[in-house]
Amino acid sequence: MKNNADPLFPERYYHIYNRGINGEDLFKEDRNYSYFLQKYFQFVLPVVQILAYCLLKNHFHFLIRVKSEKVIRDHFRSKVREVDVQPVESLISKAFNSFFKSYAVTINKTYHRTGRLFEEPFLRIPINDNSYLTTLLMYIHTNGQRHGFVEDFTDYPHSSYHIHLDDQPTKIDRPEVLDWFGGKDNFIQMHREYANHGRDLEHYFL
Repeated sequence: MKNNADPLFPERYYHIYNRGINGEDLFKEDRNYSYFLQKYFQFVLPVVQILAYCLLKNHFHFLIRVKSEKVIRDHFRSKVREVDVQPVESLISKAFNSFFKSYAVTINKTYHRTGRLFEEPFLRIPINDNSYLTTLLMYIHTNGQRHGFVEDFTDYPHSSYHIHLDDQPTKIDRPEVLDWFGGKDNFIQMHREYANHGRDLEHYFL
């Protein structure tokens, strides 16, 4: 695992991932998955676009694009004193830290545990190549199959794969992703080919 704790910068793509401390499960039961997303949307969505995710028992993956500096500062204007003199990187970090703390506090209280829940710092890899970006998105969506939770990644319920094929309102940036793939049919076909024949990326990711 790469111990990359460099700052996150506006208008850049990142692979965000982390796991439970000492490999501990982050999701103790099914309801935790939806609560995790609820908290992620509450604290992190104001500063990032979410392009893909997959939540597994003891770790998670997100593909995000950080929003503009103006959007981020406007979000924090009523929450942080002297927001305009704060480095924007610290505001982005604050959003993620608030999310991790909020989720961990609830899990600790609910399951009578103490101490940290997540490994620190959370992992982040900047994405600067369009081909890599597309491959990473397919990697994230096929993680349930890769880790043996299902035989077919399309059966795994805790990823954003099916959200991209749905027409219901979503907080995931569906139009941008489908545009990368040239539409839903290519999205499905390329994911299937990747799941069956894709290059092994385990040495890059969890």
